[in-house]
Amino acid sequence: MSEKWHKSSYSDGGGGDCVEVAEGPVTGVRDTRNRELGHLDVSVSEWTALLNAVRGR
Repeated sequence: MSEKWHKSSYSDGGGGDCVEVAEGPVTGVRDTRNRELGHLDVSVSEWTALLNAVRGR
């Protein structure tokens, strides 16, 4: 997994409740408020399916 974590540009609005992702052969997903608790790893196909579902494709 890549260790280059980033937040969505949609996450910049006030509340601070965000997730970060590190995309690569395996995508890591973590809570910005609780980074020390670790992250979830998802496969490329699972990540793509999630993004497509959120985008309504």
